[in-house]
Amino acid sequence: MKYDVIVIGGGPAGLMASVSAGMHHAKVLLLDKGDKLGRKLAISGGGRCNVTNIKPIDELIQHIPGNGRFLYSVFSVFNNRDLAQFFENLGVQLKEEDNGRMFPVSDRAKSVVQALIRKVKEVGTDIRVNTPVKRVLYKDGRVIGVECHTGKKYYAPAVIIAVGGSSATHTGSTGDGYPWAEEAGHTITELFPTEVPLTSSAPLIKEKVLQGLSLRDVTLSVFNPKGKKMIEHRGDMLFTHFGLSGPIALRCSQFVVKALKKTDAQTVPVAIDLFPDDKAGQLEETWWKKGKAAPRKTLRNVLKSTLPERMIPVLFERAHMAEDLTGSHVSREQIRQLVQQAKQFRIEVNGTLPLEKAFVTGGGVHMKEIHPQTMQSKRMHGLYFCGEILDIHGYTGGYNITAASCTGYVAGKSAAEQTRSE
Repeated sequence: MKYDVIVIGGGPAGLMASVSAGMHHAKVLLLDKGDKLGRKLAISGGGRCNVTNIKPIDELIQHIPGNGRFLYSVFSVFNNRDLAQFFENLGVQLKEEDNGRMFPVSDRAKSVVQALIRKVKEVGTDIRVNTPVKRVLYKDGRVIGVECHTGKKYYAPAVIIAVGGSSATHTGSTGDGYPWAEEAGHTITELFPTEVPLTSSAPLIKEKVLQGLSLRDVTLSVFNPKGKKMIEHRGDMLFTHFGLSGPIALRCSQFVVKALKKTDAQTVPVAIDLFPDDKAGQLEETWWKKGKAAPRKTLRNVLKSTLPERMIPVLFERAHMAEDLTGSHVSREQIRQLVQQAKQFRIEVNGTLPLEKAFVTGGGVHMKEIHPQTMQSKRMHGLYFCGEILDIHGYTGGYNITAASCTGYVAGKSAAEQTRSE
């Protein structure tokens, strides 16, 4: 059967591409190898689906450190506010939470997925699940269709590859699209895990001293092996049995990967600041006064309400202080050392969990080989890309879904317009 546009992949990018192409009067076929559409979307945002982030465009792009600037052209056609309005028009009421994150009022990802699939069907898309694509068909420098693993072929003058990257493989993203892109003449930049927990073999981690401890509103900084700070993020984090997790650890992960790749070092240091709003001198004075105001109490008990209790023995050990030290016996220098440890609690990390455990894939189809206004390939006429298969990656917080959905919309619109003009 002949179609105008074939979309491969039923994630957020593929679903948006299908809707957009259909809205622009194309006859669309959507193929997905899984048994259901929107699997990754259904687990995003902890099962609540962080559909977008409503920050201003410049700020939004700052939160997409992997080639985010490419998206200026995409956002001139369809942006985060358009995406929010799109879902509202589907009957999915949204609410804004911290840092511009937009969630469905229902707090159910399922409501977003169901509304999107309803729209895909409403615009007349033919859907085939459990239909893995074997290869994309090219002839004389242009796309002509796809061949499935069953041997069945579908033909169209435009094909949109929206199969995701190689992260979160349990959702079906297993890197299928990279060979198809390479066959079309595309470069695949080196793949690496991003938005992924950090690993460490430091004694503190191996001995599980702080396993399960959550820290709220702290900063985590990554340093290169020469001691230069590469990045700092503020928010929440968690000590695990293998290293560090939580939002700010995930955000720092790509910088850990880059630091390790650039050098022969086996580890890079990260540092936690437990009191990002307080200067060291201020803390030192406050703790000194607290100690002197309770001279018979141990400093450990005095500071119990100030510091995470499970961290106190570790901080005291690093500051070379006895845990039974009382307020009357503590010295200024000891307080200074304790503050230093609290303001720069260092851990050597040796990498991250593997790519298949990551939330997002770094690397992918080289952005210089894609037309930013249309998402069409510069290497193969009629071939389009959108979503995580591209070398675009952002932080968690609605940025990756925004990039996927908006590139999907533009790819679908452009592919439909191409087929009408030919």
